[in-house]
This record gives sequence, structure tokens and C-alpha cells, in this order.
Amino acid sequence: MQDSPSQPTGSPGLNHVAIIMDGNGRWARQRGLPRIEGHRRGVSNVREVLKIARELNIKYVTLFAFSVENWQRPAEEISSLMGLLEFFLERNTRELVKNKVRLRVIGRPDDLPEGVQKKLHQALEATKDFQDYVLQVALNYGSRTEVLDAVRAYSEDVSQGKVDPAHLDWPLFSRYLYTADIPDPDLLIRTSGETRISNFLLMQCAYSEMFFSPVFWPDFDRKHFLDAVESFHQRQRRFGKTGEQIKAAPASEPAINR
Repeated sequence: MQDSPSQPTGSPGLNHVAIIMDGNGRWARQRGLPRIEGHRRGVSNVREVLKIARELNIKYVTLFAFSVENWQRPAEEISSLMGLLEFFLERNTRELVKNKVRLRVIGRPDDLPEGVQKKLHQALEATKDFQDYVLQVALNYGSRTEVLDAVRAYSEDVSQGKVDPAHLDWPLFSRYLYTADIPDPDLLIRTSGETRISNFLLMQCAYSEMFFSPVFWPDFDRKHFLDAVESFHQRQRRFGKTGEQIKAAPASEPAINR
């Protein structure tokens, strides 16, 4: 990137950023605060990161908000997280509409509390016609669960004669994933210093660039986000080709060497 990190004007080649927002609880513990206070701070940070993404013209942002494994947490924390989700939707749906951001949900939202489902439905309906930007939230999500749901749906289509298993390939199977009409992430960010992707978009991130930040999510600010973007642009994305092939690619081909 030639522009100063403090003055973003766009981010060519970076269309979709996925984020594992980790470290809320540890952020709170370091400050002698209850875990839920860390989650509150993390929720408020989402707005700032989305603002920066829009400035960079990043069309898709996917946030890992609640995993299928998170049901194993203490009941009190789960209840508080669901309350925060309701609060976020209630407070930010109007802003999503104002900024023409479409909200999408991936996972199994039907298992969420009724109040959360109601707020989700309202937000989804209010933003369904927008195409400029997409905020995709993973709720009650797990990549292995997603694959099982996809296999189940594909098998049903096979049994009904809608598809021929002899012609199965990745483009066909990917249509059964939750993210069927969304491009794969170009960049995956995980905060808090952990260096794993924890059952998040395993299929979609096969060729994603990854950036692991030591910063806890509540402190992951503008500078840290732009550091991740700058790191992305310093990498060469080859998708199985050699570096020489990428350099020799015609200018009309998608720019993947940044």
C-alpha cells in the first residue's frame, strides 16, 4: 500500500475479511473486571472496525460471534452474550440501514433464544435489499457442522435426482455451504495471540491469508486493522501457481500479487 496507513483510500484485491474476535474475557480479567464487561467492550469495537472496512471499500466482513462449542460456557455468560447480541441488533440496525449494509447470518440461528431470533429477523428484513456492503455474522456456527449440513442437503438432492453424484466437484458442493453466494475470505484475522482458526470457515479459508494479532479484541483499533491489511498487501497469493506465473499473468487477470 502506498497510502499512509492513517489515511486509507481503498484496498485493491481485498474484498472479504473474516475476523475471529478473541480475547474479550482475558482483556477484562487483566483489568479486574467481569468477563461480560470484556464482551461489552468487544461489541462496541465492532462498529469501529466496520467503519474502517467501509473506508477501505472492503465489501464483505464476516465476524465469528458465537460458535456451536460456546454453548459449553457457563449459563450466566451465555445469557449475557445473548443479551449483548440483542442489544447490538437493536442499537445498530438503523446504522446498518443508513450505511446500506446488508446483514447475513450463517450457522444454525434457529437454536438461538426467541428474543435474539426476533431481532435478527427484523435486522435481516430491514437490510435485505442492500448490495454495497455485507456484514456476515456467524452465530451458533461451526465449520464441521456446516459441512454436515451441506452433505445432508446434497444427499437429499441426489436422492431426489436433482444432481448427479458422478459430476460432483468443489464448485457444485460449495453451493450447499452457508456461504454459497459469498466469496471466500481473502484475509482471516484472529486477535488475542492465539494461532488457530477454531472451526471457523475451514472450507472457505483454504487459500485465505492469515493474520494473528497479539492484541485482545477490545483493543484492536484502527492501527491494528490497517497493520493486518498492510500485511495482506505484502504477500503473494499464488493459488497453486508459481511466483513466475503470477508475475507473467496478463494485466487483465485479477490482481493477486500484492
